[in-house]
Amino acid sequence: MKFTKPHVFRLAILAVCGLSCSILFAAERREIEIWPGELPAGSVQLKPDLIAKLKSELTDERIKFVDRATLTVFPAPKKTANGCAVIICPGGGYNILAWPKEGLEVAEWFNSIGVTAFVLKYRVPRRNPEKIHWEPMQDVQRAIRVVRHDAEKWNIDPDRIGTLGFSAGGHLTVMSGVQYTTKCYDRVDDADDLSCRPNFICPIYVAYLGDNYNDRTAELGSLVTVTKDTPPTFMAVTWDDAMRGAQSALLFARLRQHGVRAELHAYTNGGHGYGIRPSEHPVSNWNIHLQAWLQASGFLSK
Repeated sequence: MKFTKPHVFRLAILAVCGLSCSILFAAERREIEIWPGELPAGSVQLKPDLIAKLKSELTDERIKFVDRATLTVFPAPKKTANGCAVIICPGGGYNILAWPKEGLEVAEWFNSIGVTAFVLKYRVPRRNPEKIHWEPMQDVQRAIRVVRHDAEKWNIDPDRIGTLGFSAGGHLTVMSGVQYTTKCYDRVDDADDLSCRPNFICPIYVAYLGDNYNDRTAELGSLVTVTKDTPPTFMAVTWDDAMRGAQSALLFARLRQHGVRAELHAYTNGGHGYGIRPSEHPVSNWNIHLQAWLQASGFLSK
């Protein structure tokens, strides 16, 4: 892949930003469990031999097994923190987590614009083939409540907490915005008395909005239940990403029908799985448009 001078410059800026964030704020970062005791009733336990196999296949790029969901906290620098927060859901088909590319790197970028980020390590691989998102949805609902409950601790505004995710994590992000009234688990503690509705959602190259990717009929699944109370939405996708671009367009149209403020950036080329990394395609600028949308929407105002 060839990089132009602007792309090389952007890559260098991201690298410097990531390095400086790592040096200055690594001590403040920590990983916290979101379930204080037992997992929600009905949680499926994988067989020990499968767990051992998945753990042995762990790499720096991919996490193949999570049994207890956690949040890795990236506090925004005190001088630039604006009170906004985002919970990041990496993708991976609900089977793995693309941890650095769609998690840690994105969190560092959010820190660079004053946003405190929480990277959600939700349960993978799939437990229930009929409801592949169910246990991850328990995790994201609980994560939103935990972050909202501890808003003062993290110096964030409980009314400016959003979700952002990629691919399957983008689907989980959509579910957090359209299925927040669905009770996924029984109350655990005081945090569960709070709403799990995010204040904004950002599904990026979102998957699983419909059942079909490779035919010519775009559709939205029955779980995409948009209402007037669905959170404001920012989307980025490409035309050449199977049917995902068309499905995102359908979601955008449905949001408009219900009067939900939304923005969709649909690029021609770029495919799937690019995260926030620079490339020769204009889609690599999607995060710049996201920052402008967050600013215009008032989420970045101190």
